[in-house]
Amino acid sequence: METTGLLFLVFACVLFAASRSSHPPLRGVHPLDEKYYGSEVIKCKDDSKSFSKDRLNDNFCDCADGTDEPGTSACPSGQFYCKNVGSIPRFLFSSRVNDLFCDCCDGSDEYDGSIYCPNRCVMGGNVEYRTGNYISITSDLSSAGSKATKSRVDLENPIDNIAALKVATILQVGLVAFVVVFWSYRWCTRSKRRRYHLV
Repeated sequence: METTGLLFLVFACVLFAASRSSHPPLRGVHPLDEKYYGSEVIKCKDDSKSFSKDRLNDNFCDCADGTDEPGTSACPSGQFYCKNVGSIPRFLFSSRVNDLFCDCCDGSDEYDGSIYCPNRCVMGGNVEYRTGNYISITSDLSSAGSKATKSRVDLENPIDNIAALKVATILQVGLVAFVVVFWSYRWCTRSKRRRYHLV
């Protein structure tokens, strides 16, 4: 009975760790900007107006600068952030979101399910994803703030890689512990049955 409880506890810990790590950040937003979207009423970054949190990524452009639609293609001047864990993070024009071409090497720009984008990020560089004759190579947006954004991205990438490795390690250790405990429980149960049959 103790082993069953221990099995349940290990399995619950593994599920808890997986659920904590599986909640993705706000889609299309740079990690340093996530706090900006935390309140119930959010201001457009150009200070033109405010919008409620339920209008965030609703596929309707409320802000001229695209502040309210970081994860959709609704605003022509919007930017989508590709996290690309294991590779180089990138900003895309929001028009490339859900356009049936895999622009982010992690496939995060094609989240609506119309096309399957495998994760092709590798440590140290991007991999081109080819669809027929189309070759999509993402590039940084050339805007006034791209140099500041680029330096923030370069600082963020090693931190993202370490966080992803920690989560993967925790899940693997939890899974191995679960398998070991389960195998031990089965072995003990079988050995007890054999003893009873011998007597």
